[in-house]
Amino acid sequence: MKIKNIIITGVAALTLASCNDFLDVEAPSAYTPDFVFSQKSEIERALNGVYAQALVGDLYGNAYQLTFNLNSDVDVTITSSGAHSHSTYARFDCDEQGGDIQKFWTAAYSLIEYCNKFIASAEGSKFYQNTDNDPEWEQDAQVAQWIGEAKCLRAMIYHDLVVMFGDVPFTFTPARDRSDYIFPVTDRQEVQDTLIKDLKAIAPYMSSTKSVTVEHCSKEFAQAMIARIALTAGGYSLRPDKNNAKSYGTMKRPDNYTDYYKIARDYADSVISAGTHDLKAEYQNVFVNECNYQVVNDDDPIFEIPFTKESTGNTGYIHGPKYDSYENQTTGVWGECKGSARLHAFYRFLFRTGDKRREFVNGLWYYTYRMDENNNQVDSIVIFNDYAVFNNKWSKLWTAEGSALGNGSTGSTGINYPYMRYADVLLMYAEAANELDGGPSDAKAVECLTKVHSRAFDDGDPTFIATAQTSKEAFQKAVLDERKWEFAGENSRWRDLVRTNKYSEELVYSFLRYYAAGMAHNSGFEDAITEHDEQPANASYINRTPLTVYYHKYYTSEGTDNQKMLFHRLYSNQMYGYTVDTTTPFDINLSYPNQSLPSLRLYNAYAPLSQPTTGQITAFGFSAAGWSNAKFYNWYNDATAQPNNQCKYSYYGYIRADENNALWIIRDGVQEQFDAIPADMSTLPAVRYILPYPNQVIQRSAGAYKNYYGY
Repeated sequence: MKIKNIIITGVAALTLASCNDFLDVEAPSAYTPDFVFSQKSEIERALNGVYAQALVGDLYGNAYQLTFNLNSDVDVTITSSGAHSHSTYARFDCDEQGGDIQKFWTAAYSLIEYCNKFIASAEGSKFYQNTDNDPEWEQDAQVAQWIGEAKCLRAMIYHDLVVMFGDVPFTFTPARDRSDYIFPVTDRQEVQDTLIKDLKAIAPYMSSTKSVTVEHCSKEFAQAMIARIALTAGGYSLRPDKNNAKSYGTMKRPDNYTDYYKIARDYADSVISAGTHDLKAEYQNVFVNECNYQVVNDDDPIFEIPFTKESTGNTGYIHGPKYDSYENQTTGVWGECKGSARLHAFYRFLFRTGDKRREFVNGLWYYTYRMDENNNQVDSIVIFNDYAVFNNKWSKLWTAEGSALGNGSTGSTGINYPYMRYADVLLMYAEAANELDGGPSDAKAVECLTKVHSRAFDDGDPTFIATAQTSKEAFQKAVLDERKWEFAGENSRWRDLVRTNKYSEELVYSFLRYYAAGMAHNSGFEDAITEHDEQPANASYINRTPLTVYYHKYYTSEGTDNQKMLFHRLYSNQMYGYTVDTTTPFDINLSYPNQSLPSLRLYNAYAPLSQPTTGQITAFGFSAAGWSNAKFYNWYNDATAQPNNQCKYSYYGYIRADENNALWIIRDGVQEQFDAIPADMSTLPAVRYILPYPNQVIQRSAGAYKNYYGY
C-alpha cells in the first residue's frame, strides 16, 4: 500500500523547526533533539521530515524530472529563440543568473542539512551508541535502518549534484557542529569515494525490500546506489581548466577507473544475487501501476520517490498526453495535464521492429475540448504533430476513475517516480563487466542484457543479443542502446552519454535529425544520419518519414467489442508494416491504459504507407471515410528557404544554425563552422553540460566558490 504518512508526519516534525533547522526548538521546549532522539516514534517522525525535503518541486518533485533532464536523442525541450538565455539549461545555454539553478541548489543543500542533522543525532542516540558501556547492549536494528535511509538520501542528492555541477561543496557535518558555514568545494572523486565508503558501511545493517517497501531506501537501494556512483566515478566527466577562464573544460576519466568498474559490477551483482527483484511485469504495467498508486516490492522498482496525492510530485502531470482544461476544469475526472516533459520527434524511429516500448512511450495525440451543438464542453482527441512527442510512461489519465484527483486538479499528483529500477542494475552490471573483461565474456553480463531486452519483445529478439556478443564495442553499444529505449524520461540518457564520452557525437546527430527534416530532407546529412542510426527496420528513415499520417478517432461509445479489437490490432501491427489481423482478439489494456477517454488509432506513424483502403477494415463494417490525415514534419519555411527556428536553436549552446542557415558548433564559447561530420568524432568539442554555481551562492561565499567552464 502506498505510503500516506510521509508528509503528514514529516510536516509534524517540521513544525518543530526554526527557519534553518527543524531540530532547533523554540517551543514547545519538550521537543529538543535529546527528546526526539530518545524516542523511536519521534525518530521515525524526524526521518519522515527528511524524506519530505526530497519531495519538493525544486528537487525531485518537478525539476529533476523536467528542467534538468538535458537534451539528447531521447529527451528534449524545444526552443525557438536564437539568443542567449539565463535559464535554457536543457540546450546548454545558461549562466549563473538562472533562477532554477538557485532553487535547485538551495533545496539540495537543505535536504543535505536535514540528512546530516538526522544522521548525527541518530548515531549519537542511546539506540546506536552504548553510552553506558553495558556489555549486553545491542544496537537497535530499526534505528540502524533509519540511519541507512538518511544516508541513502544524502548519497542520492550529492550524487546528482556532482553529475550536474562537477566539484561541489561537501560536508557530512551539520551546521550546528561547524564553525564555518562556507564549507569548501571538494573534488568530485573525493565526494564519490566518501559516498561509496559511507554506503558500504551502512548497507549490511539495512533491511531488504522483503521487509520494507520500495518507498523506503533499502539494502538493495544502497547497493544499487554504490554501483551507480561507482560507474559514474569510473566514467568520463567534464573537468575544468582552471588556468583558462574561457575553456569549457576537457572530458576525462580517472586513471584508476577500473577500480570503480569493479565496485559497480560487484555491488550490482549483490542486488542481483539477493533475488528480491525481477522483471516479471510487462514494461508498460510498471508505470501504469505507479499511476494507480500501486506499490510493487518484488519487481522492477527498487526505490520510488514517495509522493503523496494532492500534496507533492508532478509525475504524470508534466508527462503523458496534454489534457487542456476549460475554465480551469476538464469534463473527465482527471484534471488538466501539461504534457511538458517530451521526447525527441525522431526517437521513435530509433527502436527496433517489434519493441513494445516504442508503441507505449511515444505519444502522438492529446486531449482538448470542443463545444457541441448545445454549447456544452466535450472532450476531443487531437493528433499531435509538433517538434516533440509526449512521454506516455506516466499520466494522470492512466489512473483509474475511482482514484482520480478531480476535474479541477493540476499537479501534486502523488504518483511515485522510480529513481532506481532493477533494469538499471542489470544494465550497470553488463556495462561494468564488459569494460573489465574487454568484451562480453561474462555469461552473466549477457544474461543481464538479455533479460532487459527480451521483456520488450514477444520473441526475445535473439538477433540483437547475438550481434551484441561480437565485440566489446558492439556490447557497449547494445547496452547503451538498451538504456536509450528503456529509460526515457528518467533523467538517464544524457548522463549515460557523458559517462561513456559519447555526448558530443549524439548531440550532433540529434540536432541533424531536426535540421534534415527542416530542410525537407535536402540538408546533405541524410546519408550520414542513416549510416549512424543503422537500425534494420528503419534504414534511411530520415528520407522516408511519413509526411502525411492517417488516423482514426475512436470513441468508446462507438462500435462493438470486435471493433475495439480491430482498431487496437491495427494500431499495434500496421505501424510495423505487418498485415492487419482482423480475427485474433487483442488485449486492449496492453495497448491503451485508459479505456474511458477517446483514443486515436494511427495508420502509418512509422513508415510512409499509402492511405488506408476500405478493404483493410471492411471486416467490421468500417469504410475508408473514417480515416483522417495530418501533415507531419512541415518545418521548412518557404519564405526564408530555411528550417523553422525550433529545428535551428533547440541545441543552441552546442550546435545551431544561424539566420543565414550556416551551421555552427560551439567550442569554448566560440562558433566554428560545421560543414561536415568529422571522421574522428573525438575531435568534436566537449559539451558544456556542467551547470554554473548560482550567482547568489558565489556572492555569499565571499570568493570561496568560483565558476569555471567559461561561465
